[in-house]
Amino acid sequence: MKGYVFHGPGQASWEEVPDPGVKEPTDAIVRVDAVTVCGTDLHILKGDVPEVRPGTVLGHEAVGEIVEVGSDVRTVRPGDRVLVSCISACGRCRYCRESMYSQCRGGGGWILGHLIDGTQAEYVRVPYADLSVHPLPGALAGQDAVLLADIFPTAYEVGVLNGRVRPGDTVVVVGAGPIGLAAIATARLFAPERIVAIDLAASRLEAAKGLGADAVADAGEAPEQLIADLTDGLGADVVIEAVGVPETFDMCTRMVRPGGHVANVGVHGKPVTLHLEDLWIKNVTITTGLVDTRSTPTLLRMASAGRLPTSQLVTHTFSLDQMEEAYEVFGNAAETGALKVVLGEPRHDVVATRTT
Repeated sequence: MKGYVFHGPGQASWEEVPDPGVKEPTDAIVRVDAVTVCGTDLHILKGDVPEVRPGTVLGHEAVGEIVEVGSDVRTVRPGDRVLVSCISACGRCRYCRESMYSQCRGGGGWILGHLIDGTQAEYVRVPYADLSVHPLPGALAGQDAVLLADIFPTAYEVGVLNGRVRPGDTVVVVGAGPIGLAAIATARLFAPERIVAIDLAASRLEAAKGLGADAVADAGEAPEQLIADLTDGLGADVVIEAVGVPETFDMCTRMVRPGGHVANVGVHGKPVTLHLEDLWIKNVTITTGLVDTRSTPTLLRMASAGRLPTSQLVTHTFSLDQMEEAYEVFGNAAETGALKVVLGEPRHDVVATRTT
């Protein structure tokens, strides 16, 4: 089979790799029908995630069909159409028992495309299949469902739930990329008074409006003053950091009100200065986190009922063998306007966009 293999910072290619097989009785082998590229994959290619060894197949999100299962797998069987979660869970360790699957100590957590071969391939081995794949409702298109493998649960859990968004809040989302947009869409479920999106790209700010942002601001044009004006000088109740650079994190801490929440979702590749000399007196809560995917079953039900705007985030589609092209388009989003790229099964209501 073929897969997208990491060979070191700035180096990866779509090439022949060995077919995966069942290694443990809890494994499942999934034929991949749809995958996407994540911002974390770009961080890996930049060298920001040194744990990823050269020779690793990248990717941690997929929709596909079960083709083989180990003897201990009970919840799925060959022929089932499933969502492959970005997080694997042993189900037995302390953290899994507390639904904190990202911190699994039994060999799970974020391992696909990180510590073991991932989903950007024709087939993938998924450990701990009973808790790490989710049967899909028949009516849910693969290109919609694949966004529930990572970005929607990440935005919802690490951004909206950690930030404790409540009715009547002012919510600011810094970074209107895929995670930020999913945070806007899921924050709306809690009826905040207003949602403000901040980004440098006009196209992403337009997308934010389409997904429910009440106001938008260019990150280079004094967004902090806008937030002060909207809140009578108090600041935002919840600020969600969805970029992952020192400047945006610092901006978030300046925009939050005393007693408010800063929910960091962005993946940081550089040290960030925490100005405790200013924040210690303000009763500010700062949270971090890797998604646990405990919300995935709920989000799947909502998507199946048409309650999540997943299709609005897919701007480009490709076949699996166009993986290198898809990375180029996604990695140059400022020029291409890409939000999410999906590779695999076609869907008639999304027009495939290709670079020349």
